[in-house]
Amino acid sequence: MNDDCLKLTVYYGERDRAGGRFLADALVDVFARRRLQTSLVMRGVTGFGVKQHLRTDRLLTLSEDLPLVSVAVDTRPRIEAALHELEVLRFDGLVTLERARMLSGDLDYEPFPADDDATKLTVYVGRHERAGSRPAYEAVVALLRLHGVAGATVLLGVDGTAHGVRRRARFFGRNAGVPLMVISVGNSQRIAAALPELGALLERPLATLERVRVCKRDGERLAAPLPVPETDPSGLAVWQKLMVYASERSRHDGAPLSTELVRRLRASGAAGATSLRGIWGYHGDHRPHGDSFWQLRRRVPVLTVIVDTPGNSRRWYEIADELTTETGLVTSEIVPAYRASAPGLERGGLRLARPAS
Repeated sequence: MNDDCLKLTVYYGERDRAGGRFLADALVDVFARRRLQTSLVMRGVTGFGVKQHLRTDRLLTLSEDLPLVSVAVDTRPRIEAALHELEVLRFDGLVTLERARMLSGDLDYEPFPADDDATKLTVYVGRHERAGSRPAYEAVVALLRLHGVAGATVLLGVDGTAHGVRRRARFFGRNAGVPLMVISVGNSQRIAAALPELGALLERPLATLERVRVCKRDGERLAAPLPVPETDPSGLAVWQKLMVYASERSRHDGAPLSTELVRRLRASGAAGATSLRGIWGYHGDHRPHGDSFWQLRRRVPVLTVIVDTPGNSRRWYEIADELTTETGLVTSEIVPAYRASAPGLERGGLRLARPAS
């Protein structure tokens, strides 16, 4: 398969409910009923939304309602069918739609045009899936680093679907098929060169490709965020996403970088931000790393996502720029559909805008 697809992402709280049940379960029920190619629910560590309510695992009183992120990927007709069911649930939170290209099988594709120097590759595998003698996600990360891809982060799912079948993590069980995803950002030609080997490495390969701009890497400014118009030619709003990749050991003035980033964004009035803790990964020349028993300080990667209007995103980039003077990877992407809702408030809509070229 080599087809255009949509990525549906929902940001919400762990205790949020819809129709008398937890929203997380209701969302995955829809994804499973529609037999979507892949979906997963990820538990965040810190975040806030349009209501400015902080959720974090660093304070016991705020850790019982952590941020959750649900992601689903499939062809446009199948995602739109699932979206109709989601709209009936009438829940609060942030929903985005993004365009991507979905690959399976041989994972062969033509790189994006030469003026797009970077690509975001996301590979979906099972939690305990193997590639030879090692976990599949470790093998994927090692191969990407071998090809000179700028960085990769492994994010663990706790529920979701894989190739249309629901896979939920359970206390007793191997949980081999519970999905996780490996997000990597790098030069388009290098990612294209790695794809055939990735296809041969995995038993049932599935991946998506998205356009992205790398703004900063390890303190070096490479490019300004994408110049995104506020609306498309028909007047529909266009949105922008910033992603900041760092390590949990990264600091700014003694505070964890991701924590300080969320704090500054919230104090400045951002519409929302969510930080996700990875289990394995690398960026730049650093070796792939995760937690080990003997470490006193965690070495896992942390990914922070901010979605807002292009005008506001320029302000949030200035904050991210100030905090990433020595480390981290900062990227910018276009979001053609965005809906944020809370009691008495709704912003945006889920009609796909066509950004001006």
